[in-house]
Amino acid sequence: AAAAAAAAGEENDKDVVVVAADDDDGIVIPWYIMTSPLNHDETVSYFESESYFGLPKSSVNFFEQGMLPCLTSEGKIIMETQSKVAMAPDGNGGIYPSLYKSGMLSDMKDRGVKYIHVFSIDNALVKPADPVFMGYCLSQNADCGNKVLWKAGAHEKVGVVAERNGKPCIVEYSDMDASMAEKVDENGRLVFGAGNICNHFYTLDFIEKVVVPNMSNMYHVAKKKIPYFDKVSKKTVKPTENNGIKLESFIFDVFPLSANMAMLDVSREEEFAPVKNAPGSSSDSPDTAR
Repeated sequence: AAAAAAAAGEENDKDVVVVAADDDDGIVIPWYIMTSPLNHDETVSYFESESYFGLPKSSVNFFEQGMLPCLTSEGKIIMETQSKVAMAPDGNGGIYPSLYKSGMLSDMKDRGVKYIHVFSIDNALVKPADPVFMGYCLSQNADCGNKVLWKAGAHEKVGVVAERNGKPCIVEYSDMDASMAEKVDENGRLVFGAGNICNHFYTLDFIEKVVVPNMSNMYHVAKKKIPYFDKVSKKTVKPTENNGIKLESFIFDVFPLSANMAMLDVSREEEFAPVKNAPGSSSDSPDTAR
């Protein structure tokens, strides 16, 4: 049986869903939904208005994504107003510390959950608590697992699974040169073709005992345009160029911590229909997903 959880961040590409599972039969799958502070109340209200889509209210749990202060290039905190620090969400990798700080990991333990399925909410064909995926990971005695689909072409804009220093990792398409992206094996198949679609398996022990204690080492620097308080005009200014940095972590940053990671290659037609763009867009829209 499986217990489920979902997570939604502040942007489509950072929305995440979590699903958890235990060993008992007949269990109602719990769902854990991560929201950002910007959409938390709206998300909760929507679920209430839809009667939690037929699920027991006690099985639908909401928790908020973390926020971090924005910094100047010199490492000083940026003020948005005279009395308010400029803050930004901590990336989709913030799901791990947020699960811990919100008490959701403790809730899972109290329910007897041992295994968790995490996935992005922008995939219309996702299979929550997919028994094939979770069963495969369990059969491999994996502490971490990743569903992948093979890239449609060498330059498809998706990160790929690779190995660095003997450890699994994700390499973003923007970090791959043409020779790496186009490299094929003796059968003509892309060597770096296992596309990452934000669809992951974890044991609860792995998140609690390995991931959470190491999250402080996983933040990336992102240069951004950050509104700031101008001391001369006494107003908040919206810059036209990058003026500061945000700290964020990615959900796949934990892959190198895995002692035994499993990967399952799935069919694009059956398991991946992303919805990131507005209706009428030529790709990744509600229309193309349908």
